[in-house]
Amino acid sequence: MKPNRQRAEPATATTVEATLRALLADTLGLPARRVAGFTEATPLFGALPEFDSLAVANFLTAFEERFAVLIEDPDVEAEDFASFGALLAFTKRMTLG
Repeated sequence: MKPNRQRAEPATATTVEATLRALLADTLGLPARRVAGFTEATPLFGALPEFDSLAVANFLTAFEERFAVLIEDPDVEAEDFASFGALLAFTKRMTLG
């Protein structure tokens, strides 16, 4: 079975958050309804059992594919995964410049 790969499209401020939520649901195996309820203050890494170090690696790989970007080691910090708001800020930084 082929993985569900969406064609990379240019990111806009309007699409970044929705795409991030879908990516979290897909890579963590969480219900979309649960992810839709995340606020900027929702803790992620260390708070969600599904979001462990292996999930972070899988998430970053899927992120690169979905947003058509290359993430280098200096681009990402552990703090970027602390909360949904931090991850959203990271996503905007990587996709919108």
